[in-house]
Amino acid sequence: MKRLLIALTLAAAVPAAAQDLLIRNATVHTVGARGTLKDHDVLVQGGVVRAIAPDIAAPAGATVVEAKGRPLTPGLFGGLTGLGIEEVSGEAATVDANLALGAMVPADDHVVWRPEFDVDVAFNPHSAAIGVSRVEGITHTVLSPGSLPGGSFVAGQGSAVLLDGRYDAALPGSRSLFVNLGGGSSPLSGGSRAGQWMLLEQAVAEARAGSGELLTRAGRSALSAYLAGGRVVFHVDRAADIRQALAFAKRHGMRPVIVGGAEAWRVAAELKAANAPVLLDTLANLPSSFDALGSTLENAARLHRAGVSVGFSQNGDATHNARKIRQVAGNAVANGLPWEAGLAGLTAVPAQVFGLSGQRGRIEVGQAADLVLWSGDPLEVNTYAEQVWFAGKPASMRSRQTELLERYLVPEGALPRAYVGR
Repeated sequence: MKRLLIALTLAAAVPAAAQDLLIRNATVHTVGARGTLKDHDVLVQGGVVRAIAPDIAAPAGATVVEAKGRPLTPGLFGGLTGLGIEEVSGEAATVDANLALGAMVPADDHVVWRPEFDVDVAFNPHSAAIGVSRVEGITHTVLSPGSLPGGSFVAGQGSAVLLDGRYDAALPGSRSLFVNLGGGSSPLSGGSRAGQWMLLEQAVAEARAGSGELLTRAGRSALSAYLAGGRVVFHVDRAADIRQALAFAKRHGMRPVIVGGAEAWRVAAELKAANAPVLLDTLANLPSSFDALGSTLENAARLHRAGVSVGFSQNGDATHNARKIRQVAGNAVANGLPWEAGLAGLTAVPAQVFGLSGQRGRIEVGQAADLVLWSGDPLEVNTYAEQVWFAGKPASMRSRQTELLERYLVPEGALPRAYVGR
């Protein structure tokens, strides 16, 4: 533990002006117009990519990393998670992703929706779960509020955050409103998904009128911001519900993003026409509910062929299994999605979806140097991240799990292994 604290102190003492970095002889997956560049160098200065070419001369004092042909990619998107707002799923005091104020409302009163609920303010950059994901090449995620009994299926707001240990981690322009629809949310809407659309229309009417009983004044203000081109993330699986979400978004000036999308392939043409991206979990390949009877391993490939932007996000325990996002993309590739589109679904596509493409998602001159050097194909499960950089600065490749491994691998000594490193 003492060694870890010393390392963290030294890392915090590094000046903000990052040292020049030259990564030599890499297979550079730009995920941009230049495609994949073999035997190329990447020069980083001032935290951004300055040059990509063969045989770049190292500036004086630059750190030089020999890639020896190994893959270099942009930092990966971890999907919609609770990283930094959920430490231990079973310990309520460490979970800040859900709002259930309705549980406090008297039985004869009504639940007031709170779309102004914003999980960004609860973000803890030193969560142990973040380190576990960071060493797997994940450099950013989107904080996603959830829906619980006593809450609302309009869950609240969240932003994309960097996972480099900073407190001011939210990335500008990425804030989104999250709406959880379908059969799983029907208990929050009177037991009917038809009730969801009724309540959503009422909420919009109140936001426009500036008065009503479903929303607070702050809630009406928050929702109004999304009625003028705001990004709204609809977590929905059934094709019929996806169509309704697209129509609702068009009717009220929203930019829709579909997450889950188990049956999205059935309405690919509508998604393309609406310019609505889809974030899929390709590990969910069986009909786990009546909303997902049309699940198929070829979902991503079919959507891609139809011209729909496809990215990836996990259902279930996405926070503590964020590292599996590469397997999600790999499954899509194994079932017909082109490899390049699989990598884009972890990098360029989510950057575009959440308003980050001007800074992240590709390896191009002027982009932030959030980079990962891999031991092999990044979409293979036996590949590991050899080094992760944020703005050209190397991230620690240690996590709570690597520390436990080191502790319990040592021979038994005078003290139990649990005391090693303290």
